[in-house]
Amino acid sequence: MNTRPNLAIFGAPRAFDTPLPVGQLYFPSWERYERAFRGIFERQYYNNNGPLHEQLECRLREFFGVKHVLLVSNATLGLMMVADALELTGKVLMPAFTFIASAQSVSRAGLAPLFCDINRNTHQIDVDQIVRRMDEEVSAIMGVNLWGGTCQPQILEKLANTLGVKLYFDSAHAFGCAIEEGKIGRFGQAEVFSFHATKILNASEGGCICTNDDDLALRLRSIRPSYRESTPLVPVVRVANARMSEAQAAVALMSLEDFPENRANNEKLYRLYECRLRDIPGIRLVEPAQVLVSNYQYLICEIDEVRFGLSRDQLLEVLKAENVIARRYFYPGLHRCIPYANDSRFCTEPLIHTDELCHSCLQLPIGARVSAQVVEKIGDILALTQANAKWIGQRIK
Repeated sequence: MNTRPNLAIFGAPRAFDTPLPVGQLYFPSWERYERAFRGIFERQYYNNNGPLHEQLECRLREFFGVKHVLLVSNATLGLMMVADALELTGKVLMPAFTFIASAQSVSRAGLAPLFCDINRNTHQIDVDQIVRRMDEEVSAIMGVNLWGGTCQPQILEKLANTLGVKLYFDSAHAFGCAIEEGKIGRFGQAEVFSFHATKILNASEGGCICTNDDDLALRLRSIRPSYRESTPLVPVVRVANARMSEAQAAVALMSLEDFPENRANNEKLYRLYECRLRDIPGIRLVEPAQVLVSNYQYLICEIDEVRFGLSRDQLLEVLKAENVIARRYFYPGLHRCIPYANDSRFCTEPLIHTDELCHSCLQLPIGARVSAQVVEKIGDILALTQANAKWIGQRIK
């Protein structure tokens, strides 16, 4: 090759003038934001189940089709609250291929996560692994719905009933997703959603817990104290200051109004990526698994180092030079994170698929900052990188 490829890693101008993040970042217009916040300051009611908080809980009950929705200040606290409210003991069986907070919520509740592997194609928890790894100390299964897909909650419900354990879900990736049996949010004893700014339903930060269990909802409300609660409180092991503010609720209400449009935009972008990447050797675009409706909140690819010519991490360097802030999700697997690494209490056998995907998965930008032109430009970068992989590999070394 006589000429260098036109890539920033070789000194060419960056493809993007400013960093392009992977998060959703769907925010309301300044006019809507200002109008909502003027109302908060005029009422001078900022927390403790204010009118916007109550309105949002009501709207979400209708959206999910569940009896109870409890807003929380973030999803990690929501997962901790559910573990306490379910009065779990011993171990919680869960996938190692998820965000670290999923396991930390279990540890902070005084329980031990027991990690299992995932299905290689769907990236969701492997049901066969659940059965094989179950022991008498496991009191619950935590299902994790990844990438705008699902871990087949209806199947996990039947399995949990057969095994005599409780079931709850980390559904941070699954807002607005649906399967044949209905919307995600109504399965197991409870489901927890994230409303972080990187998620498609955005409260800048926050989350919610969904449940159809009246007694569980009562315990959860007692764990999340509020001076305006109209329901009676019951004894609980501990409480958490997990209330959502009126400011968060205001942003979430606007985001809920915009959800259909934002979800449709994500799907359009996903299909554009699908067309653009399909002819590039060594890149597999991961389809949201086992859903009728996806929020397309994540754009996940697997990088085959042999066919693509570069490793996932080498490709990340190329993209970073172009101001494309792609991410490796998840890395490392939770069974290799402190304090769980090299401890047989948490992992009893190798997690082959988890280890493999932790070194090949790549998240590309999708959401408010992405357009058709951006997808095309990222596709061009990926195609040019693959075509010049040998030279680029030597340059990076």
